[in-house]
Amino acid sequence: MQQRSTMHPHVDYLQCHESQYLSRGGLVTSLNIRLKDMENGNTSSSGIARTKSDQLLMMESATAANSIKSSPESGGGGNLSRKSSRRMTHIRKSRSAQMKIEVDEVSSGAALSRASSASLGLSFSFTGFTLPPDDEISDYKPFSDDDDIPEDIEAGTHKPKFQMDLTLPIYLKFSDVTYKVVMKGMTTSEEKDILKGITGCVSPGEVLALMGPSGSGKTSLLSLLGGRITHHPTVGGSITYNDQPYSKFLKSRIGFVTQDDVLFPHLTVKETLTYAARLRLPNTLTQEQKEQRALDVIYELGLERCQDTMIGGSFVRGVSGGERKRVCIGNEIIINPSLLLLDEPTSGLDSTTALRIVQMLQHIAEAGKTVVTTIHQPSSRLFHKFDKLILLGKGSLIYFGKASEAMSYFQYIGCSPLITMNPAEFLLDLANGNINDVSVPSELEDKVQMGNLSEAETRNGKPSPALVQEYLVEAYETRVAEIEKKKLLVPIPLDEELKSKVLCSKRQWGASWCEQFSILFLRGFKERRHDYFSWLRITQVLSTAVILGLLWWQSDAKNPKGMQDQAGLLFFIAVFWGFFPVFTAIFTFPQERAMLNKERATDMYRLSAYFVARTTSDLPLDLILPVLFLLVVYFMAGLRLSAGPFLLSILTVFLCIVAAQGLGLAIGATLMDLKRATTLASVTVMTFMLAGGFFVKRVPIFISWIRYISFNYHTYKLLLKVQYDEEVTPMINGIRIDSGSTEVVALIAMVFGYRLLAYFSLRWMNVS
Repeated sequence: MQQRSTMHPHVDYLQCHESQYLSRGGLVTSLNIRLKDMENGNTSSSGIARTKSDQLLMMESATAANSIKSSPESGGGGNLSRKSSRRMTHIRKSRSAQMKIEVDEVSSGAALSRASSASLGLSFSFTGFTLPPDDEISDYKPFSDDDDIPEDIEAGTHKPKFQMDLTLPIYLKFSDVTYKVVMKGMTTSEEKDILKGITGCVSPGEVLALMGPSGSGKTSLLSLLGGRITHHPTVGGSITYNDQPYSKFLKSRIGFVTQDDVLFPHLTVKETLTYAARLRLPNTLTQEQKEQRALDVIYELGLERCQDTMIGGSFVRGVSGGERKRVCIGNEIIINPSLLLLDEPTSGLDSTTALRIVQMLQHIAEAGKTVVTTIHQPSSRLFHKFDKLILLGKGSLIYFGKASEAMSYFQYIGCSPLITMNPAEFLLDLANGNINDVSVPSELEDKVQMGNLSEAETRNGKPSPALVQEYLVEAYETRVAEIEKKKLLVPIPLDEELKSKVLCSKRQWGASWCEQFSILFLRGFKERRHDYFSWLRITQVLSTAVILGLLWWQSDAKNPKGMQDQAGLLFFIAVFWGFFPVFTAIFTFPQERAMLNKERATDMYRLSAYFVARTTSDLPLDLILPVLFLLVVYFMAGLRLSAGPFLLSILTVFLCIVAAQGLGLAIGATLMDLKRATTLASVTVMTFMLAGGFFVKRVPIFISWIRYISFNYHTYKLLLKVQYDEEVTPMINGIRIDSGSTEVVALIAMVFGYRLLAYFSLRWMNVS
């Protein structure tokens, strides 16, 4: 630490902060070091001077060769031990850092990120890269045996090796980001500040943690960085990806893991990741290659032991919470994203499982990815795994910088723990304005002792939480904020061709429309077959059929009384298979809204492909239970015994079911609220039933139009037509028996009309 200048009271911290910024992925403002061009493009020429690391590499190779020969288990051709392999890798990295460089001038530059220094294999101009010196590289020790991931009790003991496929590096910068929401009251509306001028950056190979108490704006900031909130009138500031604004192309390069585990409970781990691979991976890959990629991710995440286990949910037993979270992460890393965003991935997990998740994020970052995660209250072990830290308090920025320097910074401004504390717990206390176990800054202490504060600004002789937060925000703005903003002006070390790739506005679909439809159809069929063939539903349908068969046992239609009884049975069938599907279909889109929003936000499939697949995948299942129902009722009740009327009765009931389903889908998609949708559906179905032609023979003319939009009415007329000949019985219960063509056309119109209404309701809600 340098001595404090008499001209600027804070220059010592700033100089320390700036000099130490030369580390993994950080931006520097002191030197612009560039690699010397290799003469004649020959890496073996004198353009690269032989260095100390070259000699070390030769010595290490000789040592490794001797150890292989002397190993009794190697059989003359075995592998290096883990420790030797890591040492070799480390020395190769040191060797790459020893390439001949030259200092041009003292000006702003950009440091090579941890992943970049590890050589991602990308081919682009190196101008502007800054390599840390050899001794700093050795200090990182990313391959130290002390940093081994602990044994994964649930998933095995292997250390995951995440994909090293080439990917577009993304340098994320954001400056003065603001976000407001409109709070609507009973009489007035007001704007509430969610984020207030947040600035920061993160490079490939780094893990940035967003910390803060509940309601501090972590999730909102993450959503803005992931492009989930765009073109909003209350969003301000600048967010760039490789110095370019957000574009639709980035949807396929960004992985976003939500806080809630949004997964289908009845699919297995393998099925979940396989469907994601088939939908999201580029269509240049074959189906076999996509399925192999899913298997690779399963092994990378240590999920091979539970790959054939159902995900599970509230009412379905499945995998553990840690495994479920890894499946969610696998859904995103399966596309080899350049930028991975996670919203509280450790919430609800025990400390050991949380550590595994964070170590997994480290390995993902080491593979050249940019990782940003929100985290609520990490343990001290978790906290030291992060490269950079953003600390928020009530939407304001309290700290941005290296996570390892956070404690030093707050100690410098006069806030240090009085007892041994977890660093994360200490920082969260400060963000909340809680200084019970924290030393009070001298500036605030002087104000309290001098009595210059109002009662609202003090509490039990100490500064109030609001005053502490105000002090912390002001301290950051006056000491560090301007330096960080200047660093954002430094151009990133990528050539213009790579920068321009994020400007592509064309959506990139992983599968054609037909492929999306077939995949979603199969996925929906597998997911919902458990609901359709549950013993509860089968028992409900069959018991109702048996009761009806007993009540109408061998009814005789040859006399008027028997015909009236059969007409009542046919009307009940029309009502039952109109009521039942409506209240089943209502839940379709409200229950899948979270999944639909999540998958559509990543351009996983087209909305039209999803809608058609979702509304048709139920049809095979919808036909089975009505057939079982009619097999019992039809013959027990003594209805017309012939193949033609029986098949026509099944077809009529099926049309009724599909039309009723359409109504349920339309109501659910329009309201997207189960309580309101159920209420509206109850009133609608009751109205259709009363206007169905059985209870009221003469409906007033001003309301008689209702029967023509009632699927109960048209189904009832068709069932009467099937059972009775219009020449023998031209009218039953006041309903004229005619050809039935009008009723068929009306039901078909309802089938498509209600579904179109549901589709445009989803489109209108901008589920994309």
